[in-house]
Amino acid sequence: MPRRQINPAQDSQRQGLRLVGGVFAAVGGVLTAIGLVSFFGAFGGGGMPQYFWCAFLGLPLLGIGVALLKLGYLGSVTRYVAGEAAPVATDTLKFMLDESKDSIRDVASAVSTGLFKQGAVSTRDCKKCGKQNDADAHFCDQCGAALPTEHRCPKCQKQNDGAARFCDGCGERLAAD
Repeated sequence: MPRRQINPAQDSQRQGLRLVGGVFAAVGGVLTAIGLVSFFGAFGGGGMPQYFWCAFLGLPLLGIGVALLKLGYLGSVTRYVAGEAAPVATDTLKFMLDESKDSIRDVASAVSTGLFKQGAVSTRDCKKCGKQNDADAHFCDQCGAALPTEHRCPKCQKQNDGAARFCDGCGERLAAD
């Protein structure tokens, strides 16, 4: 699959950087080696180093050559690193999602339960079959049985069974139907 390039001359520029960088690095390496051999050879009683100046010329050429080679191979190195790092990032993300799935479900359930307890959606259970029905239903959706009426205590607002004469919460006498 051909890569889409922003700069059509990129391939020739990359090859140029690699070639020039290689030449500079090679010449700089040779000059540096000559200069260092001349310098350290003088310690063995060989007199003054004659070619030490080559190291002063070779080291900058070596540095420029290495920098050009880095630019010439930057895309290849970056693609390699991305190819190595992307699967690790993908695996990490999948692991995090798999491990947090149950926690997210628990939080959603707790929020949902909290909404139901606060009266966002209220229901009443049928005493005969146990089916949940709307709070304002008079008959069960499942079995058709009459749902017991409930009375709210005027003093503490607690729901009480329709047959109760006194409040389960505060003991207040309830009005008869």
